Amino acid sequence: MATPELPQHDDLSPDPETFDASLYQKPGRLPVDLNSLKKDNYKKLSGNNLELHGPEFFHNYELSWLDFNFRVLDEARNPANPLLEQAKFIGIVCSNLDEFFQKRVGGLKRQLQAGVEKLSVDGLTPLEQLKAIRKKVKVMIHAYRSCFFNEIVPRLAEEGITFRTFDTLTKKERKKVNDYFDTQLYPILTPLIVDQAHPFPFISNKSRSFALEIVDDVTGESIFARIKVPDNRPRWFTIENNGKKAVLINIDQIIRERMGDLFPGATVRSAHIFRVSRNADLKRNEEEADDLLELIEEELRERRFADVVRLEIEADMPAHIKEILMERMNVNPLDVFDMEGSIGLADCMQLGKIAGFEHLKYSTWNPVLHPAFRKTGEDGPADIFSTIRENDIMVHHPYHSFSSSVERFVQEAAADPKVLAIKQTLYRTSTDSSLMHALMKAVEAGKQVAVLVELKARFDEQQNMEWAMKLEKAGIHVSYGIPGLKIHSKITIIVRDEGDTLRRYAHIGTGNYHPGTANLYEDLGLFTCDPALTSDVSDLFNFLTGYAPNQTYRKLLVAPNYLRSGIYDYIMHEVKAAKANKPSRIILKMNSLEDPQLIQSLYYASTQGVKIDLIVRGVCRLKTGIKDLSDNIRVHSIIGRFLEHSRIYYFRNSDNHVYLIGSADIMHRNLDARVEAITPVENLQLKKYLRFIFQVQLNDNQQRWALTADSSYKRVPKNGEDSAVATHQVLMNHALNNKDPLPATSSKPAERK
Repeated sequence: MATPELPQHDDLSPDPETFDASLYQKPGRLPVDLNSLKKDNYKKLSGNNLELHGPEFFHNYELSWLDFNFRVLDEARNPANPLLEQAKFIGIVCSNLDEFFQKRVGGLKRQLQAGVEKLSVDGLTPLEQLKAIRKKVKVMIHAYRSCFFNEIVPRLAEEGITFRTFDTLTKKERKKVNDYFDTQLYPILTPLIVDQAHPFPFISNKSRSFALEIVDDVTGESIFARIKVPDNRPRWFTIENNGKKAVLINIDQIIRERMGDLFPGATVRSAHIFRVSRNADLKRNEEEADDLLELIEEELRERRFADVVRLEIEADMPAHIKEILMERMNVNPLDVFDMEGSIGLADCMQLGKIAGFEHLKYSTWNPVLHPAFRKTGEDGPADIFSTIRENDIMVHHPYHSFSSSVERFVQEAAADPKVLAIKQTLYRTSTDSSLMHALMKAVEAGKQVAVLVELKARFDEQQNMEWAMKLEKAGIHVSYGIPGLKIHSKITIIVRDEGDTLRRYAHIGTGNYHPGTANLYEDLGLFTCDPALTSDVSDLFNFLTGYAPNQTYRKLLVAPNYLRSGIYDYIMHEVKAAKANKPSRIILKMNSLEDPQLIQSLYYASTQGVKIDLIVRGVCRLKTGIKDLSDNIRVHSIIGRFLEHSRIYYFRNSDNHVYLIGSADIMHRNLDARVEAITPVENLQLKKYLRFIFQVQLNDNQQRWALTADSSYKRVPKNGEDSAVATHQVLMNHALNNKDPLPATSSKPAERK
């Protein structure tokens, strides 16, 4: 694939290795008056005679997601990755698949049960999608299990890491394993039988259990029993590890060998592992809820007992035991997956924590301090607010430190006597978030603090409820947003008394305020005190906490009212330029591209000659290579060490070179059912850095995949004598080598002085 043309800017070096991060800055302006954009004047593509429906124009969402997971699986097979990292990728594949069944398959099953017969945009019924999913998942299961057991495990043994079965242990090793069972496993195991006095037990989501048939030694009666494998113990017990040799044994093996101790007076005839996934796609009516917190608590209780959407069993499980499980848990045969060998390989992510064997892991990456935050004054490091006043700053995680930028921003605000108020959205964070503790200290210091907590963040509901209660108890104003809309925007606003004025400082990001994922997810964050942008952020918080249905914004594109129409107008601006034989260009980077209307907009732009590159990590419903429709569109996917998570949107826009970053993908849910914030990046230096990211990714010949005309993804190879370009390594090197601080010369707008 030829290197796509990239947007050009004055004085921008084309060579990533010599990219100058201290280039002079000039302010830019968005050419579109965003106040004029309204949801109800979104233009219909039918006016351009392009109204597309059917499988020939759109990929199926679920199957496209499975294609993404196959690309992740390829990282487990990639010899360029260290061996223990390959094992971790197996865990990621399986963890992804767990969530896919809970959310996506669960949703399709709800549609099926409700009698929904409406076709998806790609022309499939819910039942047809479920059948296609099963077919593809079975291929994936075979592929990832073959990769782990037939490729990774033997190679780990060659490196000194062996997985043992009980019968291969030495006498000394067996004693150590038996001691572990007696002291660490036996006390927490609970044998449960099923008879007239003992009902079939509840099987928790994603837990591994033994289904046993035991026989009474006196009466000869056959009894069904269940033992849950503890999920609060490591999957593998380390028998030995001296840094050069490690001997591990699966705790399933240990329990299987010793489970007779749990049934004195009976004999274990058979024992086989099974595992269930439960539906997490439960819909409740928020409009009718008196208390959103109570509603989410009830939904979590219901989810715990939700229908089983997948049953994984050992392939040699006796048929009558399998029938018991299916009958008692109401499982359809199409939802049963037979496995040869260990079940639940999501736990492979634990293997990366084995002590020693550093040569089998990625070299440690420590995010660097952003150059702007290295400034010092007479009394030590310059305060973060004076640094932001000089220039807008953009941090790029995990290359730049989250703790010394985002966390420092809130921590300094909490301690600064000049700060009067702090407001922040919370979608996901860690169990012990320093940001939340800083906010609680801020309110103790007498500052006004408000937090918008999204209680409906999938699989983080419980943690967010706990934080909401802690924050409220500390005296913080906690709001839960707007019924029917998830608060997905990543924004913080700080109000500071600076003598002659109250100045606002904002952080607008693409990722969550989560210090843990900030070291694994690739994300961007903009720090600014631009009056128009910070006013927009304040207005957005007022919209979230108060009542302002007609709120307009100066620069931000905010969903659900303005984002869809804003992106559409930018696309149509490129169409207009192309029709006039003027330069036009679109480059969009996101996690998923799903929205049919905007996909049709991109198709239309392609038909008019606009060159379009789409960097889409996961689901992409747009098809490439359709003659006279998508000839000018290329789709790329970057998969590797870090999870590509940032959203960057570029439009040439009559040489204004519009760049936008923020929280929203081009998906119906982001555009119409969530509160999202997309900000323009106007500073020329920061625009050049965003172009640099595009430049690296579109030249990547190590981590990049291309969507082909036959709807398959192909890894883009290195050609001839070309240098190897791996996105994550290039950006790590760039962060390490970019030592110069931002230039002292400022080009900020006059009103910011």
